[in-house]
Amino acid sequence: MRLPRVHGVIRRRLLVNFRVDPQVIAQQLPQPFRPKLYRDTAIAGICLIRLEEIRPKGFPRLAGLSSENAAHRVAVEWDDAEGRHEGVYIPRRDTGSLMNHLAGGRVFPGEHHRATFDVSDTPGRIALDMTSADGTVHVEVVGRPADALPASSLFPDIEAASGFFEPGSIGFSATAAGNRLDRVDLTTHGWSVAPLAIDRVHSSYFADAGRFPPGSATFDCALVMRNIAHEWHEGASLYL
Repeated sequence: MRLPRVHGVIRRRLLVNFRVDPQVIAQQLPQPFRPKLYRDTAIAGICLIRLEEIRPKGFPRLAGLSSENAAHRVAVEWDDAEGRHEGVYIPRRDTGSLMNHLAGGRVFPGEHHRATFDVSDTPGRIALDMTSADGTVHVEVVGRPADALPASSLFPDIEAASGFFEPGSIGFSATAAGNRLDRVDLTTHGWSVAPLAIDRVHSSYFADAGRFPPGSATFDCALVMRNIAHEWHEGASLYL
């Protein structure tokens, strides 16, 4: 039995974004997805999120759980009988929480790999290092608050970046079975992102030349969200 609806607080959410060759990423997407493009470029990245007070609807705040989590994701579109939709495809989820690892895909949708997170978060600097327990994924991000996106970003300003990412509230996560994608629908009670200037960024996932030939995945920008009330609920799984 799965929990139908869970809510809590997004204490910190980093969206670390990469520009990706659409033809390269399209080969990695299951049907019916296609890359969502911005200026003819696909956008993928890592969502690094600290969740707090996570609990089923109706439970007291003190019963909530906290965790550090990471999701490698691709902005996608798809069509069905109801029309065009957009969201994210998530090939990999990692978590520092044993509970999330054990319950993911069972009690709530989305299978999570175990990982170790080392995080330093101060008003002037964020440093995050994640290594998966299976040794296949390593992420390092060091950044600081900024007034604007980097000049090299595809997005001309923070409003354009926010407008691109906000509609992506439906997430489909890959599962070990390989024939099913778990769906999670996220609702945020208030949406606000700010630029994060990046001093250092590395993802072994996007650095993997087997997935992304040299030059096909390049860092674009990073955004940060803080203290956002949210809830999510399970949607219908997609069978491949």
